[in-house]
Amino acid sequence: MAKEIIRTDNAPAPLGGAPYNQAVKAGGLVFLAGQIPLDAETGQLVEGGIVEQTHKCFDNVAAILEAAGSDLTKVIRAQVYMIDLGEFGEMNGVYSERMGQPYPARSTFQVANLPAGARVEIEVVAEA
Repeated sequence: MAKEIIRTDNAPAPLGGAPYNQAVKAGGLVFLAGQIPLDAETGQLVEGGIVEQTHKCFDNVAAILEAAGSDLTKVIRAQVYMIDLGEFGEMNGVYSERMGQPYPARSTFQVANLPAGARVEIEVVAEA
């Protein structure tokens, strides 16, 4: 199966030159690396709380999907990592607004920490 590496300047580059790609397209699917709420231009974490950070994660996911010829309506699987599930309701409000129905399959996990001090990270698999 052929793989196509997806890269866009409209989403953050891998942190610290880490050995991963923003996304890989293969077998009619697009597999995104987890996206944290970094500004693509500055490389800095966006200001604000879970709502602002969740929106920025989706901005980054959408930019990468667009570079792959896909979009949020084609997402079939999502994983959300949060450092505080007490903020689930706020994150879920943004998620439902940005994803729209029919919603993809999803798992949400509380984790001990995320890169760059992020409160949330989102990764998806979408149709190409």
